[in-house]
Amino acid sequence: MEHRSSRREFFKRGFAGAAALAASPAAADLLGQPKPERRPARVPFALGLASYTCREFGLVETLSMAGRVGLSRISLKDVHLPLTAGGAEIAAAVGKVRGSGVVPYGCGVIYMTNPAEVERAFAYAKAGGMEVIIGVPDHELLPLAEEKVRGSGLKLAIHNHGPGDPRYPTPGSVLEKVQHMDPRVGLCLDVGHCLRAGVDPAEAAEACGARLLDVHLKDVTAASKEGGPIEVGRGVVDIPRFLRALIEIGYSGTASFEYEKDAKDPLPGLAESVGYVRGVLAAF
Repeated sequence: MEHRSSRREFFKRGFAGAAALAASPAAADLLGQPKPERRPARVPFALGLASYTCREFGLVETLSMAGRVGLSRISLKDVHLPLTAGGAEIAAAVGKVRGSGVVPYGCGVIYMTNPAEVERAFAYAKAGGMEVIIGVPDHELLPLAEEKVRGSGLKLAIHNHGPGDPRYPTPGSVLEKVQHMDPRVGLCLDVGHCLRAGVDPAEAAEACGARLLDVHLKDVTAASKEGGPIEVGRGVVDIPRFLRALIEIGYSGTASFEYEKDAKDPLPGLAESVGYVRGVLAAF
């Protein structure tokens, strides 16, 4: 495959940048200050971190890892900011995130199985000054979720979770449900789960168009239910093709790395993944 033959070139370009960041004095601080991301002019989207990557670590350590690989946007999982948190706790956590130079642009994945959980998710995201909820509302709760989107100004990006997910296994299963809703109700395209369900991620992105509101960027070992997480660029996802599709549709949101391998030591694999993607983008 084409992306395999050019992987070494992409990796060398991107990892050199990631290594330079990791070696900088600012990155060595526990809460390094990531600089605004520099990306090729043709790339309309930003790179970020889904904090589930660092689920075995606290918020401070997670922000340090984001800084060391130069990611300045983050989507917070409830392990780093509990859904049960009150206003003061949310404000303190978000203040810590912003103080580290990272933008808490979103939260999730948040499951919503009853009306109270929908209300709580939107109140939580609003209190944190976030832009988007990456969520999984039960089908019958979609009208209420749409109502909350309209009232709050927040976006709701529904996450596809691959084969075995009874709610939203594929991007198409999300689009089918939201096609007539407010345009701020759309999809968080999980690249790995998409391919595990037998759907080409680039084609899925193209089909989403303006309803693509967030991306979970990852790679998997096989294009089947059995596919597991692996460093981006080492698996079977055609990452260059997917990133080119994002550029061609004018996607202007965040593509967040959700590196699920090596939960107890994610930084090396995360750094490799970030370096590879930056190398791909630099080669366009």
